[in-house]
Amino acid sequence: MRITAIRETAVPLNSTLRNSSFDFSEMTTSVVAVITDVMRDGRPVAGFAFNSTGRYACGAAMRERFIPRLLRAAPEALLDESGDHLDPAKALAVMMQREKAGGHAERSIAIGTIEVALWDAVAKIAGLPLHRLLAQRYNGGKVARSCFCYVGGGWYRPGQTTQDLQDEMRGHLDAGYTMLKMKVGGLALAEDVRRVEAVLKVVGEGRRLAVDANCKFTREEALAYGKALAPFGLRWFEEPFDPHDYAAFAELAAAYAPPLATGENLYSTQDVENLARFGGLRPERDVIQVDPPQAYGIAQYARTIAMLEKRGWPRGAHFPHGGNQMSLAIAAGLGLGGAESYPGVFGDFGGFADDARLEGGYLTLPDRPGIGFEGQSALYRIMRRLLD
Repeated sequence: MRITAIRETAVPLNSTLRNSSFDFSEMTTSVVAVITDVMRDGRPVAGFAFNSTGRYACGAAMRERFIPRLLRAAPEALLDESGDHLDPAKALAVMMQREKAGGHAERSIAIGTIEVALWDAVAKIAGLPLHRLLAQRYNGGKVARSCFCYVGGGWYRPGQTTQDLQDEMRGHLDAGYTMLKMKVGGLALAEDVRRVEAVLKVVGEGRRLAVDANCKFTREEALAYGKALAPFGLRWFEEPFDPHDYAAFAELAAAYAPPLATGENLYSTQDVENLARFGGLRPERDVIQVDPPQAYGIAQYARTIAMLEKRGWPRGAHFPHGGNQMSLAIAAGLGLGGAESYPGVFGDFGGFADDARLEGGYLTLPDRPGIGFEGQSALYRIMRRLLD
């Protein structure tokens, strides 16, 4: 069993969305296909992935370093101990050859996207949905049938009224979501508080609403927002400032009793461990949101989860960033707190399979082998082009 080819392409998101810190008008993503020599139905089995959303395509690093390393590797260097199956952890080690310590974001996204595509291929070869394969390897064989899923919305849109915002959130509740997330930090504090109060009238209680500042605030601004938001008892206050400002997180955690959330912009186990050591976060209430395809992939993400478990963090505290089929399979397979969803937001790259069913905030997991991109017709058309 071996990898015969790895192909990638950059695709624009074509999004007009804006959060408090930036817009997505120039955003691109890398789509990857890992092709194997295993044949099914007359075709070679191929695994697919893309590098989530919020970071740009990274094909240059893939083409110059990581794809050549995998294709040059001796076949046995990529196989598990049985010698019969491809091992994504071995592939990760091969891609990391001759890489200096530190500087993780420069390579973690390129490596992680290829690694997740390899997992898709491995699960297809095994004839299993990825969440079942991950449950066998990383969660004691506890296979879930559904996964909790919250919805991200409340973006800043030109001309948006409070009524528009409330109507958007009602639509999410009508679709079956029971927890919502909205943006803050794009307007003055008093106006943002009014937006939060308007959404709370729709959702009914603070624990059903989270807010996301997208790293916008200074220390003083975050403390002011924390003071204003604390009485609402929100599900969490996400990324108030730079993800590496651990001292600021510790100060805010000491002053803000409700849950905080962060981690989607941390790309290594070492960085997440520093957050746990120095960020003042509270394992019994706060939330970690690492994005696996952007953080070296699933094998390394499982190591991050294991590291945090030793520090007292329960699996339910993890909500991987992404809002896509990859994060859904990973959250379900590893038995985490849940996944996020961005329906109709990131074009072909947002949301889940066309036949996905959501009831009471839980998404029924697919039976398709692998990640299940084949059930997401618009996205799968993009991925199939790498084979055709």
